[in-house]
Amino acid sequence: MKKEEPLSQSDVKSDFKVERQKTLKEDRSRRKKQESENPSASSVSEEEAKIPNYDHIFDEELPKSKRKKGILRKFAKANAKPIIISTIVYFFQALPVWAIPICTSNMINIVTAIVESGFESQLMWYFAINVIVAVVSLFLNVPFTVLRWRIVSKMLRRTSAGLKSAVVRKLQHLSITYHKDMQSGKIQAKFLRDVESVDGLFHAIMFSFIPAIISVVVSSAISIYKNIYVSLFFLVVIPCNVWLTFAFRKKIRQTNKDFRVKTEDMSAQLTTMMEMTPVTKSHGLQSKEIATLNKSIARVTVSGYGVDRVNAYFGSWSYVIQNVLNLLCLVFCCFLAFNKVISVGEIVLYQSMFTSISGGISGLVGFAPTMGKGLDALSSISEIMTATEVENTFGKLKVDKISGDVEFKDVSYHYPGGKTDVIKDFSLKVERGKCVAFVGSSGSGKSTIMNLVIGLLTPTEGEIFIDGKPMKELDLINYRQNISVVPQNSILFSGTIRENITYGLEGYSEELLNKVVEMANINEFLKDFPDGLDTQVGEHGDKLSGGQKQRITIARALIRDPKILILDEATSALDNISEYHVQKAISASISGRTTFIVAHRLSTIRNADLIVVIENGKCVESGSYEELMDKKGKFYDLKSLSDINSKLAEDALS
Repeated sequence: MKKEEPLSQSDVKSDFKVERQKTLKEDRSRRKKQESENPSASSVSEEEAKIPNYDHIFDEELPKSKRKKGILRKFAKANAKPIIISTIVYFFQALPVWAIPICTSNMINIVTAIVESGFESQLMWYFAINVIVAVVSLFLNVPFTVLRWRIVSKMLRRTSAGLKSAVVRKLQHLSITYHKDMQSGKIQAKFLRDVESVDGLFHAIMFSFIPAIISVVVSSAISIYKNIYVSLFFLVVIPCNVWLTFAFRKKIRQTNKDFRVKTEDMSAQLTTMMEMTPVTKSHGLQSKEIATLNKSIARVTVSGYGVDRVNAYFGSWSYVIQNVLNLLCLVFCCFLAFNKVISVGEIVLYQSMFTSISGGISGLVGFAPTMGKGLDALSSISEIMTATEVENTFGKLKVDKISGDVEFKDVSYHYPGGKTDVIKDFSLKVERGKCVAFVGSSGSGKSTIMNLVIGLLTPTEGEIFIDGKPMKELDLINYRQNISVVPQNSILFSGTIRENITYGLEGYSEELLNKVVEMANINEFLKDFPDGLDTQVGEHGDKLSGGQKQRITIARALIRDPKILILDEATSALDNISEYHVQKAISASISGRTTFIVAHRLSTIRNADLIVVIENGKCVESGSYEELMDKKGKFYDLKSLSDINSKLAEDALS
């Protein structure tokens, strides 16, 4: 069969972009409809509408060397209006920094003139004007500070929400192979730590970087306008302050990194200790665990002492040099005043301008680590946002309902980067309502076939048909709303039994809920819980047994009334009693549905319409239970081995 040409990255990204725009349009229509039908939901929709869509910022493929700054420029462009307005507002907010030194200088000069020349009403009016300007500039600081805070805070909160929302959307569109290749811990770190670092970068830009630049530019402009000699002095002296920051920066970075690493190690050891608590207590190893953690705590303490020591040295030297430079500036200005180059009042002005320029430049130098950390975080997030392993549903056929006919036609599959097919030339036709069981040794390809049916994996060769339609032409999100999956490991979240069963459903009847509870044989243990369906299951369902959790998972699958039901080794991790109850629930649930079962215990599939034996990705045998046992082939051998293992286990326990 001719192999289909794969989509290029640009094709995938283009389709994904168009699909996203289409999805957003559908979401807006859905929200409007919900608001008209349910006014109480409008507040949620309004909050959602406030979150900007930043997917486009990561659309363009940039060279790695330019990606970080390119993305930052796009964020700046997307928020150009609030950035410009807040920058203008800052001029008025910071007006006292420049106005008061100028007014103070003028008032000192006026007093000096009055003392030397005598009282003049015109000078008093000039004095009064300077007092008024100084007072007004101070009071203007309050409204403009609040105004800038509102503009910047709203922009930063929206930007953070938009970035998080973009990552969440992309994670939902990425294929299952991407999630398997990328460890969940790394994804969580990118979503939490890296987004927080980017938030810190944006916050530093708005509240440190931009104000520092404005302070340096305005203060320098005032100094140059007033006296070029003083400006040249500033140009020579200020680099001394910058040098101090550079001298300590490496040591500060090293000590902070060491402290962070040791803190992370301590956190990891604490997590391990909590997970190992049952084992630790069972073996009486509490003292050993305490000693291990105490060593880690001691290392963090010593490292933290190193951070404090470096900060103390830096702070003290910074204080000394800053004041020495201020003293030099004062002596220089006094020298100029003695020689009639500047007035006495201008000494105060230049002292203030020097402090403003020096502080601004120190702030810019100190911004460098935050800039580096934030840009690295942006690059890390872009690894997710630019990933092309997406499920492409653009332009695909939507099916409201399916009947359940499934056909595999010459299907082969190998994982990305792999050379060996895990499924090879597999063909099978399953009529609606039939139950098909897959058996075989571990790694034979059974679960891969299930993932192909779900659409989590796409055949590298051949095709899968659903109700006669090629699966590759179906909208997978829409298709999966017609199927349900019961995995080997029950996946529950913190909440009630009711919430876990009805997960994702917007509306359901109590009659339907009670029906699936009965079908899943949940009533058998529900009577032991005073709160019934409203019983809290604990984190990951830890308050329930394995069999109880699995039956809740089955009920979750059944309440959706699926036409295709997939049971992937649903009883393999259970004891005999739990297996009995779960098997009873399965028997009640498969009637009238196309059912695919991956079986661990072969005795549980006796009533399947068809049993398919898989070996090395190929179908080596198929038929009913009786047919395969009479044939005495591969299934017979597997069944005999299974019975022997069960007998050995029973003998070992007796």
